[in-house]
Amino acid sequence: MPARGTARPEPTALLEKLGVHLDPELLVLALTHRSFAHEAGGIPTNERLEFLGDTVLGLVVTEALYRRHPDKSEGELAKMRAATVSQRSLAAVARELDLGRYVLLGKGEVHTRGFDKDSILSDTVEALLGATYLSHGLEVARGLVHRLVDDTLEHAADLGAGLDWKTSLQEVAAAHGFTAPVYEVTGEGPEHARHFHARVTTGPVVGLGEGSAKKHAEQAAAEEAYHAVVALPLPGPDADGA
Repeated sequence: MPARGTARPEPTALLEKLGVHLDPELLVLALTHRSFAHEAGGIPTNERLEFLGDTVLGLVVTEALYRRHPDKSEGELAKMRAATVSQRSLAAVARELDLGRYVLLGKGEVHTRGFDKDSILSDTVEALLGATYLSHGLEVARGLVHRLVDDTLEHAADLGAGLDWKTSLQEVAAAHGFTAPVYEVTGEGPEHARHFHARVTTGPVVGLGEGSAKKHAEQAAAEEAYHAVVALPLPGPDADGA
């Protein structure tokens, strides 16, 4: 992690860790957080690359799980995929790469240790995958995905609820006979520093959460609701009886 008075390493050093070559301008774009872009006068951010990389990651992981687990149902595969591509999982990958040292952040994010925030780290991993896809196509991007997440894929079937709170909430809500979770999300603040608030309702339970992206706020709300639901007794076999 960057420390005060420590020079930022050359971003090309990151490519050696990734095992890919990227055009220097595209690499810098993949590392440019919106907070830095705003302070630099509105230059492009890595958000479009993140959007692309998220799709590439999802495709490669879905195919890998489908091929490796022919006995798993669609629901089980979906949960394993969600755990593998979760914010927490990708942030762990980013920390292994020491990625926080390379991300370009605005002064405010540096002050609040944005270089160690799960949301920023996971989004940057996705942006790098998007940049790799644009530069080299799907096969090279596929290879990078496997290098980054194969360890997680190997244990995906055993990952716990905390890696995907939304899926876990949906499951425990169904077990209690509650309605499917419904999410409401609102955002506030300027475009470069949006903050989101989420509310999820299932049966009598309400969960609240917030974050720097809609999906992060929803996960936080789902986590709160999940713990509230599992604390309730399961309905008995005659719960709908006379």
